[in-house]
Amino acid sequence: MTINQKFTKKFSNSITHNIKLSNYSWFNLGGPAEYLFKPKNKEELIEFLKENKKDNYKITIIGAGSNTLIRDNGVKGVVIKLGLGFSGIKLIKDDVIEAGSALLDRKLSDFAKNNGISNFEFLSCIPGSIGGAVIMNSGCYGYDISKVLISLKVIDINIAQEREIKREELEFYYRGTSLSENLIITSVKLRGRVDSKDKIEKLQNELIKKKKLSQPSQIKTCGSTFKNKIPGKQAWELIKEAGCDKFKEGDAIISQKHSNFFVNNGKAKSADIERLIYRVKEAVSKKIGIDLELEIKIIGE
Repeated sequence: MTINQKFTKKFSNSITHNIKLSNYSWFNLGGPAEYLFKPKNKEELIEFLKENKKDNYKITIIGAGSNTLIRDNGVKGVVIKLGLGFSGIKLIKDDVIEAGSALLDRKLSDFAKNNGISNFEFLSCIPGSIGGAVIMNSGCYGYDISKVLISLKVIDINIAQEREIKREELEFYYRGTSLSENLIITSVKLRGRVDSKDKIEKLQNELIKKKKLSQPSQIKTCGSTFKNKIPGKQAWELIKEAGCDKFKEGDAIISQKHSNFFVNNGKAKSADIERLIYRVKEAVSKKIGIDLELEIKIIGE
């Protein structure tokens, strides 16, 4: 499949061909995108989607890459990654923030702290961007994004129009939402609680410290591999209990600090990580009778 010259010429400053996607995944793995489109703003994104209605190329959206395994043969069609034009942030009211979907979670947490707004401290512990946080209903330590969300603006891939969706229109559940995969989040509105900067900073630091003590850092990983869906049991406990924590495939290993973190130990391929994932999934199912569900996304050929 190729994209016609007219199409690439029209968006020549924002679209590139055969781009390595390993730079866009925290595993530092993955083959090329047939085409990578990084729209400068909403207007260009809408124009691109309108144009694509005629050609109907497959579209894949990626965020910060903190929970995405990209397969070795890459991704066919057009990969869309929102950039700086979708990373703005501003105060709407004393307790309301509007943020672009590509803004990193920790930057929103810091902005909230600096403006004396609490309930966003947990985001300092979550890798990734705000758009991804909404899609995944990201959370930790008893907090999650659904508790602070007011509304979000989205562009429908099929009709290339932006609209606003209220929090009440969506269903949120553990690490997921009812939001259609045909929608691209462009921005979100979030409500916190006015509080003192010192108190916010203290809680933020406590959560960061808690995370550092329990989770590995400075390694090539995409965080939690499986969802914690069993009451009273964490996925890492099930993996350990099934005797999988020493499993490896090629240079894909399991972190000895946290066995729900799968790691590219330097020379792994995406296929190694994927084989390790399904080997662990099968072992836990056979030995414990529990079917682990993926938290990370796997995309590509």
